[in-house]
Amino acid sequence: MTLQELTELRRKTEIVSKFLQEQLATHLETLRPVLSPERVFSKYLGAKGDHALADRAFAQLQQNFKPFSSRPFDVPSEFDPQWLTLVGNRLALYPWEYAHEVRNDRETKTITMASPVRWVVSFTSTYALSQMRQGLAGKGERRVEHIRQFVVNALVTQLAISHAAGLGALLTDLRYQLQTEYAPDLPKLPLTTITFGLPSFRPPDDLILA
Repeated sequence: MTLQELTELRRKTEIVSKFLQEQLATHLETLRPVLSPERVFSKYLGAKGDHALADRAFAQLQQNFKPFSSRPFDVPSEFDPQWLTLVGNRLALYPWEYAHEVRNDRETKTITMASPVRWVVSFTSTYALSQMRQGLAGKGERRVEHIRQFVVNALVTQLAISHAAGLGALLTDLRYQLQTEYAPDLPKLPLTTITFGLPSFRPPDDLILA
């Protein structure tokens, strides 16, 4: 593969990736009532529903939140029910990014790569996923309340999806795979990812460094 071929492939990949992301966003908007936190947490959000389910889900949320009082998150250990009311019901899609070490005869460096067919889905926060990462790494603004809410929203996303019966099968029929993944720079934080069933590849290191 030449550099010119890589440039053209990257252009085409970006077009396809943008189309798939917009299509997925449309699907998720249609599913928003099904994924609404009110369906699971009902009474904690002033909604009618299964109060026993709400109590179980809230207890699970409290338990899942506790580990984030340690580094690198350093958020309060006790869960405030008010934080649940800040989640909302709008879902955001973020690129699935990861660190990759590239090397050739002249240099070795770590760069951030993004999958063109995989996204992290979470209820919208003040911080985007990239801002969350920068804040935790000390490379950007670090606001504890924004970090806390990103964690809360990610945990609520996981619980809301786990209680949406048939969602996984529906997405599979649409050629999407739904799963929970963890990133090395966001330890313990469950990230809900959706991957489209289209193969992709990473170009050779020499071309990445060219």
